[in-house]
Amino acid sequence: MLARTLFDTQSDVAPMVARIVLGAVMLPHGLQHALGRFGGGGFNATLEWMSGSLGFPRWLAAIAIVTELVAPLALILGIGGRLAAVGIAGLMIFALSTHRANGFFMNWFGKLAPGSEGFEYHILALALSAVVTIAGSGAFSLDAQLVR
Repeated sequence: MLARTLFDTQSDVAPMVARIVLGAVMLPHGLQHALGRFGGGGFNATLEWMSGSLGFPRWLAAIAIVTELVAPLALILGIGGRLAAVGIAGLMIFALSTHRANGFFMNWFGKLAPGSEGFEYHILALALSAVVTIAGSGAFSLDAQLVR
């Protein structure tokens, strides 16, 4: 019954767009943090940054790094979309908490110190996560194949 609830989805295009865009935007962050791609520090450096500078418990930081890599892949494929979207939402809530002091806007004009971005991006990611959490993975997803 729980599996049916998690994987149930209709063949709607809107949640498909939300999950693919969310996955495609979040995947590079996961590749940076977990694997050191795109100029990222990789797992160990990110773990030290999250637990040291940001003050998150190491175990929670490790889960966040893995989630940031696995959840976008799941979203792109449309497998476990609701669970992946909830994982991304959790990441965005924690990230928003670290960016809240910087205000709403991103550092579009480079006037803030590096890393001093606002939280507008996080709100958009939360909204896309909400669409997938509510509606499921949508059209062209592995979830749709599982519940048939």
